[in-house]
Amino acid sequence: MILKIINYIRAGYAGLYLVSHEEQRVEAELRAVVDALNTGRSKEKYSLHAWSITQGLIDTAKGTARDCNDPLEVLAAVSELPENSILLLRDFHQFFDDPNPVLVRKLKDEINTGKTKGKALVILGCRLILPPELEREFAVIDFALPDSDQLGVVMDGIAGSAGLAKINGDARTALIDAARGMTTVEAENAFALSIVENGKLETTTIAREKAQAVKKNGLLEIIESKESLESIGGLDLLKEWLVKRKAAFSKRAVEYGLPAPKGLLITGIAGTGKSLTAKATATVFGLPLLRLDAGKIFAGLVGQSESNLRSVILTAEAIAPCCLWIDEIEKGFSGSKSSGSTDGGTSARVFGSFLQWMQEKTAPVFVVATANDVSQLPPEMLRKGRWDELWFVDLPIREERTLIWNIQIAKYRRDPREYDIEQLAKSTEGFTGAEIEQVFVSALFDAFDEEQEPTELTIGNVLVDFVPLSKLMAEQVTGLRQWAKGRARLATKPETGNRMRKIAA
Repeated sequence: MILKIINYIRAGYAGLYLVSHEEQRVEAELRAVVDALNTGRSKEKYSLHAWSITQGLIDTAKGTARDCNDPLEVLAAVSELPENSILLLRDFHQFFDDPNPVLVRKLKDEINTGKTKGKALVILGCRLILPPELEREFAVIDFALPDSDQLGVVMDGIAGSAGLAKINGDARTALIDAARGMTTVEAENAFALSIVENGKLETTTIAREKAQAVKKNGLLEIIESKESLESIGGLDLLKEWLVKRKAAFSKRAVEYGLPAPKGLLITGIAGTGKSLTAKATATVFGLPLLRLDAGKIFAGLVGQSESNLRSVILTAEAIAPCCLWIDEIEKGFSGSKSSGSTDGGTSARVFGSFLQWMQEKTAPVFVVATANDVSQLPPEMLRKGRWDELWFVDLPIREERTLIWNIQIAKYRRDPREYDIEQLAKSTEGFTGAEIEQVFVSALFDAFDEEQEPTELTIGNVLVDFVPLSKLMAEQVTGLRQWAKGRARLATKPETGNRMRKIAA
């Protein structure tokens, strides 16, 4: 990142926009940029100046401050700075929510003048906001979250201040992996808290604090998944596909020359185990699971939606290798079709940026998206290259329903051997896995009220009044099946998939 900024400065860029939450780290890197620029220079040296609305204009080398609290005033003071000056404008983006035309014009003038005087104006903000008049004046740089080496320096500093010996080997790798995706300040706090709570550095404490940090903006959430392939009844082909790729992110796979898998899109009838499969995927790969609420990406402020997507991508790539789960993706991106007439094209731009990232990403982020109605998604999202595979999950066949009944009964601490599982599977033809679970839960409540254990008769009484989704929405289910023919791979083997997969009568 330092080299990139140096190249911009040497090339004469007079407007830079750095997007980061880490003010202290960015300022430290800018000081390193100035030091690097001054190395070997015999003439005029570069100098770094910083401004904030509370502290005014500061010469960072001399420590002198000038009372200058108005944004127009600091821009007027740029002409008084020596040549080869870098001016860091903290939080200046906040003046662009409702931009003052005079401020925009003055900033544009100073950038044009700065090109001839070797001066650079650097805006530092946690999100990208630029009025249209300034969009082409600034080079935008997204500051990536700290890498493993930088987190290691932070960890060593905290451990050293606490009198702990330096940690090496696998233990060091595990601790740094637990902190990946945090800012340096967040990591420093998590390391310190771990020492206070445990007397040493513990991955569980650090991972817990990372989960809280990632959750702050409401876009991403770290899911502690305990699900495995054994939690899923059926879906043999999908399971087999996942197992073949369980070591795809290992060092051995990289040395073999395997490309990192991109992800998979799972569509099908609601309640058939799509979300469960997403959770199990992370367990199979042995990777952390991030859940993205795609709908929350879209915000009301101009530029906020695009900034939210950048934040999601930067966080996911910092935590990588990881699984990124997008549940019901059609609810987040279906609006991109009519975006031009409804939101000024925001949805289309965000959607396009997401597709570009999916196509070109090099970080090992495995995307698992689920959709109940994939027909709502734009066709460009479905083409090969975005995903490794598109899967269709249908209503469970009898063999699968047998497995599901065994799993659900055992889940609620009952012995499946005490029930006629084959008859229960036959009686729930046309039911989804989620509906089978709900049937047994309802039977548990009825049995609890009668102060007895649930029996086949208790379950049968529930089934009398239970109307499955395949009957309530028979037309939609039929439509999904017709769409999937020739477009998606069936998650269940074809030789069994054509039998006993009827819609409930």
